[in-house]
Amino acid sequence: MAAPSELVLASASPRRRELLHLLSLPFQVRPSAVNEGLRPGCSAEEEAVRLATAKAQQQPAGSEVIVVAADTLVALGMTALGKPADAAEARQMLRRLRSAGHRVVTGVAVARCGQCWADVCATQVWMRAYTGTELEAFVASGAALDKAGAYAIQDTVFQPVERIDGCYCNVVGLPLGLLLRLLQEAAYPVADIGRPAQCAACPDWPAAGD
Repeated sequence: MAAPSELVLASASPRRRELLHLLSLPFQVRPSAVNEGLRPGCSAEEEAVRLATAKAQQQPAGSEVIVVAADTLVALGMTALGKPADAAEARQMLRRLRSAGHRVVTGVAVARCGQCWADVCATQVWMRAYTGTELEAFVASGAALDKAGAYAIQDTVFQPVERIDGCYCNVVGLPLGLLLRLLQEAAYPVADIGRPAQCAACPDWPAAGD
């Protein structure tokens, strides 16, 4: 099958745009507007895949257009945390996450010709014992409001994460190894894509020949 003429990222996230640029693939940005409210009683993995699929299927996708969508959630025990509604909720989330472990899960969906391929990536994350002053400064900056769990692993000032086990790009918002696998399943040619430095230790990067 010939390569599609257009790859569409159905997300307004600047972090996902930056990550997709690492694969050196040309793409357009067309954000999808999906209600990101979470259903009670569902796991973070279920909800992340459901929301990513809804975002991908909202965009027109034909033989010459492939759509990529993602949704990231933070799972603390049985509780799934999305983006905080306001500073008070961001503060509450960061207090709950401090000095504790949690999972970051990202559902990724690729749509083409009425079909949709979707899966989820999970990374275990441990937060450091940041102080109340550090927490308040980060919340006051406004940077917590558009991020699942109210934090960014790549923040060079707050630096909330102590260590991770799994895919780093997943915690940022788009697991590139999983994305490549789904693009392969959708018959998008990715064999010649080089491995970015950010993915050097990624356990989910496709093996050569996959």
